Amino acid sequence: MKPFLTANWRYLVMLNFAVDPKILEPLIPIETELDFHGGQTFLSVVGFLFLDTRVVGLPIPLHRDFEEVNLRFYVRRKSANEWRRGVVFVRELVPRRAIALIARTFYGEPYSALPMRHVLEHKEGRVFAEYQWRRGRRWETLAMTASGEPQTAGQGSHEEFITEHYWGYTARRDGCSEYRVEHPRWRLWTAETTKFDADVATLYGPQFVEALLAPPLSGFVAEGSHIQVYQRTREPI
Repeated sequence: MKPFLTANWRYLVMLNFAVDPKILEPLIPIETELDFHGGQTFLSVVGFLFLDTRVVGLPIPLHRDFEEVNLRFYVRRKSANEWRRGVVFVRELVPRRAIALIARTFYGEPYSALPMRHVLEHKEGRVFAEYQWRRGRRWETLAMTASGEPQTAGQGSHEEFITEHYWGYTARRDGCSEYRVEHPRWRLWTAETTKFDADVATLYGPQFVEALLAPPLSGFVAEGSHIQVYQRTREPI
């Protein structure tokens, strides 16, 4: 099967928070369950660059390179004799309406279009990545700094848990849809400083305020790679 979408995901800023599982229960798609690591489950605010984006192999003029910021949590689903580890998105932000429309139409994902911008500096062993989106007159921000050489996440580590989920799940009225994302293991920089400045209650919902305004459990920047996203399949109830 050929991928539906290909792109390069680069400089993924991943800010991770522990969350009460009860907050997530209403959002868990049927036939999936929360995925835990070390007895905890997590919310991640993730910002990154989409580069050289192609849909069924074709570039879309003016829509190849753009930012995305999303809020996600982690689930798993039993398929035959294996567990498929995946993510569920609470909200995804992109800067162009056409991108949001394609994602909502083909994947049922909760995309919204807002003005966005980014700053990226990577020189002399230092990385600074900042992603911003504007709601009303206010720019909201996700940013990190890091330094040194990126490292591959250790087997069984928290970093591996956050980055090594290769399925997407979306709740639908008639069940659950599932799609596969392929990419190699990413190398990571551990964040030295982090910033998340947003009105959480109006951006994601008041139920997320306590978790997302607490100190993050971890933060890191993933180098990223070429990725392939395959068409979704609809699973029976």
